[in-house]
Amino acid sequence: MSYTLTQKVMFENTTTDKLYSMYLNPKHHSAITGGKHAEISDVEGAKYNANGGGHYGRNLQLIKDKLIVQSFIAADWEKGEVESTLILYFEQKGSDVIMHVTHANIPDRQANAIDMGWKEIYWTPWKEYLMKLKQNAEPSM
Repeated sequence: MSYTLTQKVMFENTTTDKLYSMYLNPKHHSAITGGKHAEISDVEGAKYNANGGGHYGRNLQLIKDKLIVQSFIAADWEKGEVESTLILYFEQKGSDVIMHVTHANIPDRQANAIDMGWKEIYWTPWKEYLMKLKQNAEPSM
């Protein structure tokens, strides 16, 4: 059996183009996950690996500043398990962005770990990273 998770993540005071480009930039992607090495690009069809090799796949569809669709396989999944599909849709709402996350075809035994992993390894640190960037951009008194 497989599981599909959905999440809505609110990023305050940012834009879809910033989030989209940060996710697909290896330097920013690595920083978001606590310095864990990422090889990723904004090229449709390109392979990626992220979170220090914790997961890998391919960019299936990219719509600039709006949509990222990737195949996704976690390094600890059993050999022969089917790739899952990750969809990140960025929606501007005033000065904030809602990121709609759909991660389909996750092996049932991995569902809770993947759900928590997105929150703990990506969304919370990404928000903290954005805050640090904003603070460093502001002139000091």
